[in-house]
Amino acid sequence: MLLLPDKTFAAPVLKMGSANGDVWDLQYRLQVLGYYQDKLDGKFGTNTYRAVKRFQRQYGVAPDGVAGPRTWKQLKRFSVSRHEMDMLAKLVYSEARGEPYVGQVAVAAVVMNRLQSNQFPKTVKDIIFEPYAFTAIQDGQFWLRPNRTAYRAAWEAVRGWDPSYGALYYFNPDTATSRWIWSRPQITKIGRHIFAK
Repeated sequence: MLLLPDKTFAAPVLKMGSANGDVWDLQYRLQVLGYYQDKLDGKFGTNTYRAVKRFQRQYGVAPDGVAGPRTWKQLKRFSVSRHEMDMLAKLVYSEARGEPYVGQVAVAAVVMNRLQSNQFPKTVKDIIFEPYAFTAIQDGQFWLRPNRTAYRAAWEAVRGWDPSYGALYYFNPDTATSRWIWSRPQITKIGRHIFAK
């Protein structure tokens, strides 16, 4: 049987002088995490180099300033692309609008916690669209247009705020019918949602 390489983390090696769409993605991810402060321009210059090195130091990658496979792997575990940020905001809005702001951040944090867990798919899209994972996908509310609050909540969760305290699941106790979800160890309750491991 022929095994094909895992393309989940495939991205070109980016270094000083690189200029393409992947540099835009790199800069966006670094900006979301607070490492890149400049305007996104798609050009890998000195400020992008410095931001990459700071990220690498913080996330256990040799700080060479080159965005290679190990750097991309860590970036994709702990950050999101612009498209993924849109999906995360849609999920927050469709699952938690009307909830306290901290509860909206917690919903986004659950997705980020899943992204870092070996128990779930390796991309935000695959986590969100995993069958039966989120009610808003099943009932179509995911496709509603998110508001600014949903984007801000998603942004804060990606930057590391986790009011769910590491939860991998959440549910509304007034509507949950699954015995399995009730069996999960509960961590905290925010608004109408219980967050669980």
